[in-house]
Amino acid sequence: MRTASIFPGSRSGAAIAAAALLALTTGCGPGTDGPAGGSPGPADGPTSYTAKDTDITAEPGERFAVTVDQNASTREYWYLVDPEPDSSVLVSRGREHASDSGDGAGAGGRLAFTFEAKGKGVTRFTLLHCTFTTCQGNTSELPPETTAPSDTPATEATPSQAPERITYTVTVD
Repeated sequence: MRTASIFPGSRSGAAIAAAALLALTTGCGPGTDGPAGGSPGPADGPTSYTAKDTDITAEPGERFAVTVDQNASTREYWYLVDPEPDSSVLVSRGREHASDSGDGAGAGGRLAFTFEAKGKGVTRFTLLHCTFTTCQGNTSELPPETTAPSDTPATEATPSQAPERITYTVTVD
């Protein structure tokens, strides 16, 4: 005896029906788009912190990045300055700039300083934020020779003209 098919005379019709049924039943989970708890997985890259996140906790071997806004076209730069972190606890793994809108002139972006936790302990590092009014003679790769306000402006330096220094405390458990 032969049974009737909703797709008479077509073997591919049965395959299409099976695929449609599979599509309807797959993906009907709890509705989350990531790991439980929102924690980044190993393939998600380093944990990212902002300039305001000055207390950071990490585990040995963990990588994290401190990401700051930077606009080179307005001579705004960030630098990792002395004192650098204790290398037995934390090691700098460089920095990377990402433009907000391509490589066009005037494009702002983000600069990520990446670190790797090496061993248990507590250490600190400092980022220096320079603008065209607070540092002279600096470039994206070359920090100013001095962190004092420049002598170039004819007006007397005020505390608001000093470059911003942000110190971060990293605890590696």
